Amino acid sequence: MSNEPNPQLKEQQSIEQQISVPANLSGKRLDQVASLLFPQFSRSRLQKWIEQGQLLLDGRQVKRRERVHEGMLLELNAQLEAEGDWQAQPVEFETLYRDESILVVNKPAGLVVHPAAGNPDGTLLNGLLYQHEKLREIPRAGIVHRLDKDTSGLMVVACSLQAQASLVSQLQERSVKRQYQAICQGGPRVPGTIDQPIGRHAGNRLKMAVRRDGKSAITHYTPLQQLAGYCHLQVQLDTGRTHQIRVHMAHQGWPLLGDPLYGKRPHFPPGTSAELRQAIESFKRQALHAEQLALDHPASGERMQWQVPLPLDMQAMLDLLRTETLREG
Repeated sequence: MSNEPNPQLKEQQSIEQQISVPANLSGKRLDQVASLLFPQFSRSRLQKWIEQGQLLLDGRQVKRRERVHEGMLLELNAQLEAEGDWQAQPVEFETLYRDESILVVNKPAGLVVHPAAGNPDGTLLNGLLYQHEKLREIPRAGIVHRLDKDTSGLMVVACSLQAQASLVSQLQERSVKRQYQAICQGGPRVPGTIDQPIGRHAGNRLKMAVRRDGKSAITHYTPLQQLAGYCHLQVQLDTGRTHQIRVHMAHQGWPLLGDPLYGKRPHFPPGTSAELRQAIESFKRQALHAEQLALDHPASGERMQWQVPLPLDMQAMLDLLRTETLREG
């Protein structure tokens, strides 16, 4: 894969897949079931294929609202065209690993992953297309999971349909291991697990919240060091819900340092130095970094792992907190 933008798209790829409807999806609409069974494709693209007869139900072309039942066969035979009108743009990010199947990148804090309302361009996706034009043929440019704008760290990107299907399957089976480092206010004294479902916040559509009717969300945490009213944490995810670590930590009463959405007023223990107070007040992003990623390579099956150090802002904050802790001691 070239690091230079290539204006020529490669020949369209054909997709041929067949999946039977499982019992737990019986009775649902075809387009709803298709989006669950073919998660690597967008809902709008699947609806288009249903309307064009490229996604059949038991060999028949039906409407997208058709109800499906256990054992029915979804047959996908389509031509994959470039998705979206996203622009290829030079965007700075570090590539740690690259082959014909996957890319592993280190996303900096402040970089949005995917274009959306309010961030139509200048995203990681735009940068991926600039460096690797072939990704335009892959749904969502090969992006199979995301990090929040102000969370830094490791992400894997699929470079082929086969790799994307494998990575999506691994994410669903929870075999992709993602480890984070975080700085939270207060914090636990011993390791533990938070098993609380997460759904959209009832009063603020920009937020998520722990809800009984939410989706399963499991977060494991290990305190690394208690520091002047804060805690340096190592966190591992079994699931990948939106804002999961931020929501779970805030729910426990340990919001992440600098979190503008789920945080609360900074805590300053008695005697906090002016330097530390200023540093905490000026830290305007959640102190969260995806430091480690492990997965099975989609082509070889080899277990692979990557790790990146903390970004400078989090490392500087930890150094200040440690200095303050020693001063207090």
